[in-house]
Amino acid sequence: MKSTIVKRSIMISGRRTSISLEEPFLSALKEIAKRNSTTLSSVVAQIESSRQYGNLSSAIRLFVLEHSRGRPASEGRQLGLSDVK
Repeated sequence: MKSTIVKRSIMISGRRTSISLEEPFLSALKEIAKRNSTTLSSVVAQIESSRQYGNLSSAIRLFVLEHSRGRPASEGRQLGLSDVK
């Protein structure tokens, strides 16, 4: 089965960059932003500023995975986001 990768341009910290994500990751990321009453760009900027290694698309995938696993609230606060329910 072939995965569908979506390439999307996004503004973060005043600069345009692109991310390549599979549709389920992009949808989940949008849902996280919506639940936290913020924009997709804001969530991606928070991920960008806190990542320690890897490329941005990989960091986003790990962020979504951690949220799906129900990581501790303290980790979400480090990114400036409220808890995902």
